[in-house]
Amino acid sequence: MAIQRNRCYSCDKGVAFGNNVSHANNKTRRTWKPNLQVVRTLIDGKITKVKVCTRCLAANKVARAPRASRVA
Repeated sequence: MAIQRNRCYSCDKGVAFGNNVSHANNKTRRTWKPNLQVVRTLIDGKITKVKVCTRCLAANKVARAPRASRVA
């Protein structure tokens, strides 16, 4: 699976939309982006990179892939 843009692999959290509201009550559109990190995970026996939000990382909803041991 390819790395999706601004979407969590685990919980499917995405961009939220709303308004900036000034003191004069002027409204302009704005976005809230999720805090996504690129993580190496084991999916179907292959190590792939996916974007995961920090809530899912802290809750261990995604198992990180082990680092390869270097052979000298």
